[in-house]
Order: sequence, then structure tokens, then C-alpha cells
Amino acid sequence: GGSRMSDRIPTSWSPRAVAQAGVLAAWAGLLWFLMVSGRTALYLSSRTDWVVPMGAIILTIATIGRLASTRSRRPGALSGKEALALGAIVIPVVAVLVLPQASLSSFAASRRSSFVGAGFVASAEDIASGELSLADIAGALRTAEGKKALVARAGDEVSFVGFVTRDDGTPADEFTLTRFLISCCVADALSVEVRVVGAPPGEFKEDNWVRVTGELYPLGEEVAIDASEIEKVRRPKRPYLNP
Repeated sequence: GGSRMSDRIPTSWSPRAVAQAGVLAAWAGLLWFLMVSGRTALYLSSRTDWVVPMGAIILTIATIGRLASTRSRRPGALSGKEALALGAIVIPVVAVLVLPQASLSSFAASRRSSFVGAGFVASAEDIASGELSLADIAGALRTAEGKKALVARAGDEVSFVGFVTRDDGTPADEFTLTRFLISCCVADALSVEVRVVGAPPGEFKEDNWVRVTGELYPLGEEVAIDASEIEKVRRPKRPYLNP
């Protein structure tokens, strides 16, 4: 008789389960959105961007599973503390969707460690020959061998893409070309910087993305480019460098 009585007890929605399913769905939806819109590169390096499709699939499955258990004969109530906690988990989702699509900029560059103070090192062999990248330049400044190999390349023509940053007192015909390198995600971003001289005064503003072509000259702990050509470009699809 007990089993027949329990069969007659109606089921109802569990507020706690519905809220949890909603949070899972929100994060799953965000990851699918990042993947479809191509925004993954604004947050993760190419080494770790596999997390987005994998996470989207796992969270979608988890959402479906939680939705399947939202009706119960003993629905769990949702306390105010639990509601606040679940709301806090959804805040990053809302922030990503509401805030403008943007990469780290000059504001972040002034508050990030530079590559010179970081642990990344480029081998002297890589510096001595072949095409130089911004990551090569920054890594070379970490060791005496790298600096020596870089000095040997003085006068070589290079072409780098980055965004414009300026410090107070920077001459009108100079600016700093900056790019961020990330190993995992934007939280570990380090700035890569070279000084550009010979720029048209007043033509390029902070955060403009440009391609600078010119001769490379290592100067102690920094590198300068005597620019022969500077052109505005669109922000790259992948704005961050990877080591």
C-alpha cells in the first residue's frame, strides 16, 4: 500500500534544480557563443582554446542531465544564500556578453609585467638567423647570449604588428609598439614592447593597431625600430602572441 501511495504523490519543479540547470545552461551557452563568434582568441591562447569546445559539450550534457531531474516528489527549496551564490557564478557570463568585444590594450600594458622581467627566454640560435618575431626580441633580452645574437642583427629589416602605446614625455615622432603574449589565458599576459622612432607626428593614436617596418637596433635593455613604413591595420583575429 505504501508504494501505491507514493505513486500518487504528485511531482513538482524543484527550484534548486531549476536554478542549477539555468547556471549550467548559461555557461554552456557562453562557451558555444565564444566558439561561434570567434571570440575565444580574446581570452585564451591557441594552446588552451580546446577548452572552449570541450567545455561547451560537457556543460551541455550536464545541463540536459540536470533538467531531467528538475521534477521531484520532494522539491528542494532554494535558499537566499544559494541564490546569491548561483547569481555570482553567472556574473562573468553577463559581463562577457554585455561588455564590448576588446583585447588587452594600452591601459593593461601600463599595469602588466614586461617580458624582460619574465621567465621566457629565446635561444641565441633562433635569434641569429631567420625571421625575427616580437617574442624572439623580448626573449633575447633575457640572456647575455641572446643580446649578443640580437646585436649581430642590428640594421636588419623587421616587420612587426602591434598596438600603439605612449608614455608621458614621449617625443611626437616616437611611440611604443606593444603586443601581449599569453601562455594560457589573459590572466598571465605579459607585454612585449619595442620603441619605434621616425613615426609621422600625431598620425597614430594610442591603441591603434599598426604594422611597423624598419631597421632593428638593440639598445641595451630595449630595442628600437627606425621605421621606414607604418600602416594602420585591423586588430588580428588572434591579438595575443604565444611562446
